[in-house]
Order: sequence, then structure tokens, then C-alpha cells
Amino acid sequence: MLKINNTLTKTKQEFKSLKPRVVSFYQCGPTVYWTQHIGNLRAMVLADLIVRSLEYLGYKVRLVRNYTDVGHLTSDQDEGEDKMAQAAKREKSDPKQIAEKYIRAFESDVDDLNCLAPWKKPLATKHIKEMAKIVQLLVDKGYAYATDLAIYFDVSKFENYTQLSGQDLSKNISEAGKGDVADKDKKHPADFAVWFFKAGAHKNALQTWPVKFKNINQPTKQGFPGWHLECSAMSRKYLGDTMDIHMGGVEHIPVHHTNEIAQSEAATGKKFVNYWLHNEHLTVDGAKMSKSEGTAYSLEEIKKKGFEPLALRYFFMQAHYRSRQNFTWEALAGAQTALNNIRNEVLNFSAAKGDVNVDFKNRFIAALEDDFNLPQALAISWEVFRSDLSDSEKKATILDFDKVFGLDLAKLKPIKIPLAVEKLARARLAARAEKNWAKSDKLRDEILKKGFEIEDTKEGYKIRRK
Repeated sequence: MLKINNTLTKTKQEFKSLKPRVVSFYQCGPTVYWTQHIGNLRAMVLADLIVRSLEYLGYKVRLVRNYTDVGHLTSDQDEGEDKMAQAAKREKSDPKQIAEKYIRAFESDVDDLNCLAPWKKPLATKHIKEMAKIVQLLVDKGYAYATDLAIYFDVSKFENYTQLSGQDLSKNISEAGKGDVADKDKKHPADFAVWFFKAGAHKNALQTWPVKFKNINQPTKQGFPGWHLECSAMSRKYLGDTMDIHMGGVEHIPVHHTNEIAQSEAATGKKFVNYWLHNEHLTVDGAKMSKSEGTAYSLEEIKKKGFEPLALRYFFMQAHYRSRQNFTWEALAGAQTALNNIRNEVLNFSAAKGDVNVDFKNRFIAALEDDFNLPQALAISWEVFRSDLSDSEKKATILDFDKVFGLDLAKLKPIKIPLAVEKLARARLAARAEKNWAKSDKLRDEILKKGFEIEDTKEGYKIRRK
């Protein structure tokens, strides 16, 4: 029985999908104005591990992960400049080219990390009509009102607005609306924009669309959507009014996801999401990642240090998605070593086909069903290696588990052992039979110098790369 820790209810609940054995799943994707750092990529890997876990448990997953290429201001609370416009100025380009550039970079990164491709990858700028329809619904139902600068969602009209976050609006967002795009006609500081007009601070906006709304005084037809609206519109188009799972970072809880719930449920009159999942942050050397400090590492920087992307994936598996994880280069080195050890173990197993061990598989499933406990599942895989199972059973079991881990162990090719190393290994075996331990140690050292390790077994020995 799969149980998920639901941020909305603050409890671990039995999972029941809307459709039998089918899961509708939306993940907040990147704002494509910059190269994503490894904290952003951790969120993608964690979602991929959850998707793979659901599929392993017998579900068909329809994952939708969007690209935000307009409307995300430098503050989540309707303040500042659009991040896409900011990037366009920085790189002397235009928002469309910026989006294309950083989408390519992001997709290269998630491919390197062996993340499965989503069912749908919608771009915000391709769904303006869907967003405008929701805005009109909110206006018609009395949930939204217009000023000379924007159309706002009136949070006082929506009951249980803070159900997800549990925040005290008078304290948590008392400063909302007081920034450089302050609107004196906002009814409440917590009201959020669902549509910005090309006016005021946004009179020179680079990305706008001609949309005419009914039943409001509209200063100009040109405008662009609010960031929160985008996810509501795209998820609704592809997954319907209600979905099974919505995932994002913990930073999305107080504003972005709270606003998504309000506008979606106000527009449709239906529950928006049944299970909310939120992943915790990645820190670096115990501190928040920082571009100015040079700690907002990209995957390219990881590779330049000589580490494989799959080593970073393995590192991410070592912490639960709801736990904060601390990145250090030493920890990544440990993950690379562990990954190499797993590969060596698999390569040294016999080629004979075996059966997946039922007892280990049941324990593995139990870990996945406990709110996707990947660290526990990973620990069980190491128990398989240390067990008394035959090599063929170990191999079958580990390759079965790797359907979730995504380390591509089934694609490993046998290591070709140089003839010189084989001769040294056979000579060492003979020395050990003669109890000539000094000669045996000397031959082991010679094997190490050639880049290989030797392990003594009941059958003789195993050779692997260092």
C-alpha cells in the first residue's frame, strides 16, 4: 500500500489515484533564463525517482513539467522585472532566443542525469489562450478585479486561502505589493496578479499579447500572464481540473502553490490537487547556494571536476526528497566511488540468468511505498550485494531495482582484462596456494599499478578496475 506525505493535509496518506493504475503528475519546471544549478537539478532527479517508483509499482504516469518563459518576476510576489526580459538585456538577445538557449542546456543536463522525458513539456508562451480563459472565469465569478496596472485575484473571496502554507497573512506577506511595482488600487497586500497590463512599471515589457477581457475596465489590450497562473492553465489543459500529484520545492509553498490552488479551485469549483509533494533544499558546505559566492554549481562544473552526472544522481538518492541535503565535493567523491563499486559488482556477476529474489524485492517495494524512501531502497540493494544469494540472483535483483535507480546498470559492458593483468592474477593465485604471502602481496601491488583491483573469492578471484 503506497503512502505519501501530503503537504496539504500534513499527514502521510494512502495513495488512491483518480483513475485506476494511472497517475496524473505535474512538476513545476524551470524558469529558463539561466543555467540551472544542481539544486534545481536535484528537484528534477527526485521527481524522476518518484515517477520511476510509481511505474515500478505498476502505475502509468503522465508527467507534465512546464517551462516558464514569461511572467516570472524577480520577486515571487508580483515585484520586479520579468526574469526573461532581464536575461535578454544581460545577453543582448531577445526572450525567445534566451528561452531556446536555456531549454537546450536544461534538457542536456536532465538527459545526462538519466531523467525520463515527461509526457508533456509545455511552454508558457504557447498557452496564453488557456491562461486568458481562466482569468475571464475568475472575473466572471467575482474572484478577480482590475486596476490600471493588472488584474488581481482577491484572496479575501477564497476560503482557506492559507490551507497549504498555514501562514499568517498579516505577518507573512505584509510587505507584498510595496515594491517597485506597488499598485495603490490593490484591495489587499496579499492579492496577486493573474494578468499584468502593459502599463506602469511594465509599459516597456518585451513580451505581451493582445487579450481583451470582458466585464472590467481595461486600460490596454496588451499584457502578459502572472507566473502563478501559468501552472494552473497548463496543468488543467493536459491533466484536467483535478490531478493526483503536484510537486515542487518547499519555497513554492507560501506563494506560488498557495496561489495556484486559489485561482484553480475558484475557476473550476473543483479540488485542484489530491497530493502535494515538496522537496527540500540542497545546501553547499552547510550554507545556501549562492551565485555571488560561486557555490551555485552547474552540472558542467561537476563534469569539469571529473565526476560523472550519474554520480551526482547517486548522491541525490542518498537523501529523502523531504530532507535537506548538503553537497560537498567529498560527498560527491564518495558517491562516485559507490557508483563505481556497484558497476564492478554487476560486471563481475556471472552471465547466467537468474531470478529476482522475492524477499529482497518485497522489502524494496515496502521502502518505495513508504513515501518513496529511496535511501532505504538503496541500502537494501547493498544488502543484496553482501548476501549469500548466487551471483545470478544478485544480478537479476539489482538490475530489477535499477528500474527505479536509473543508473543504467543493464547497459554495462564487460571489462576487458589485459592479458598481463590476468597473468599476474594467476601467478598470485599460485603464490597464495603455496602460502607465499610476500609474493602474493607484491603481485597484488603490481596489479594495482596497472589500474586494477583483485578480490579473493571461494572460486579463486575477481578482477575489477580501480
